Amino acid sequence: MLQKIVSIFFTLFAFIQSSCSQGSTANRLGHCQSPRFDREVGMWLSFKVPAIDVDSLRNAPSNVFILDAREPSEYAVSHIPGAIQGGFDHFDLQQLDTLDKNRPVVVYCSIGYRSEKIANQLKKAGFTQVSNLYGSIFEWANRGYPLENAVGEPTLQIHTFNRMWGRWVTNDAYQKVTSYQEKK
Repeated sequence: MLQKIVSIFFTLFAFIQSSCSQGSTANRLGHCQSPRFDREVGMWLSFKVPAIDVDSLRNAPSNVFILDAREPSEYAVSHIPGAIQGGFDHFDLQQLDTLDKNRPVVVYCSIGYRSEKIANQLKKAGFTQVSNLYGSIFEWANRGYPLENAVGEPTLQIHTFNRMWGRWVTNDAYQKVTSYQEKK
């Protein structure tokens, strides 16, 4: 009898562990077209806020507030249409004082690291529906989704900060702009 109970316990434990790890993997990986980029993104994120993939954002209702957590110079080169620039180094929650805290908010940056930090701040400030865009603007561009520049015109430029990070933008339709090039 004891053996049967132990056997059932270990079977149940193995099932629960398997289910949890599969769910965890599904929540953390598989959002980027490139498996290498997907692993890179997954290594940088803590998943303290829910992640949303770019296809889900592209098909999201129009009431979603999109916040760009990159710096103003990055945002000026290109951003996701309709996004508001929030910055990272000098992010100020007060800029969102008039935003309904129950409105869905998606935060993005280059790959999702900085945006996850800002999204976590929003959650702590009482925002109830905050998501981090997994793969962020790099994955958005990799899928060929539209970008716009500082004046709201369509653009095929994307700010990649430097050559190392730029390697993750694999869609040849986009021209990579780095901080170094901006200073010329």
